[in-house]
Amino acid sequence: MKRRTRAGPGAAAAASRFEALSRFGPASRYMGELVAAIPARIARAWSIAGILLGVAVALVRFAPASWATDAVATATDGRVMLADAQGTVWDGSALPVLSAGGDSRESLALPSRLEWTIRPGIAGLNLTLVHACCLPQPMQWTVVPGWNQVRMALVAEGSSTAMAQWPAGWLAGLGTPWNTLQPGGLIQFSSPGMSLHRVQGRWQLDGQAQIDFMNASSRISTLDRLGSYRIDLSGRAQPGEAIALTISTLEGVLQISGTGQGTPTGLRFRGEAHAAPGQEAPLNNLLNIIGRRSGAISVISIG
Repeated sequence: MKRRTRAGPGAAAAASRFEALSRFGPASRYMGELVAAIPARIARAWSIAGILLGVAVALVRFAPASWATDAVATATDGRVMLADAQGTVWDGSALPVLSAGGDSRESLALPSRLEWTIRPGIAGLNLTLVHACCLPQPMQWTVVPGWNQVRMALVAEGSSTAMAQWPAGWLAGLGTPWNTLQPGGLIQFSSPGMSLHRVQGRWQLDGQAQIDFMNASSRISTLDRLGSYRIDLSGRAQPGEAIALTISTLEGVLQISGTGQGTPTGLRFRGEAHAAPGQEAPLNNLLNIIGRRSGAISVISIG
């Protein structure tokens, strides 16, 4: 006859533990699999992030030049455009065009391409412009973009010589009244230092600039040459501050003078023009067009 033995307390405890492990065994295995899968998931997440970052960098690095041309057209209300853009935002070229803006089809392009390069700098983006016809030397700007604004500072180094020059006939692309006057001559730009601010769609000038209209002519007059004129611009980039301008005659048969302001609502100018003694007859028709006649004087009023 076999003898039964009773299990001791130790055996009962071992059995209880075995039963508990049996119950939780599947959960333990699941947790182990989950922990083992974490590194793989992290690796996939980093891979996806890397791909997205690479795509973003490529989009920025190889952004088409048309992005820059669209920005210029928007900032100038369609008055200045860059046609036939080639290259990228960072290294590109295009044909500068003046237009009457809006839905107007009237425009006029310069004969050679404007080239630009943009490089990151300490103070902002360094913009370099090269133009065979119209820039005697590369023009340097520092561009600081911001939310709903942009600041462009001209690197002038105190230069008083012409930094840019354009044929006056290019102005005909702006439409009335330039397409009627059909001006001739040369427009020269210089500045000892200035910056342009565009805030909420409005431009502000901080500093000084000078525009000379040299050897001006017009198809309205029978004279081959009218004279040379100067426009002085000055301003401070402060809220509500207007751009002050003064027009004076350097020399010539057509005498023009006046002052005005560039305000957020447009240009306001008051001036007058008259013929030098003995030149009234050949300038009579031109004086009738550029202003309101008051005897021998043509009163010019804009805005």
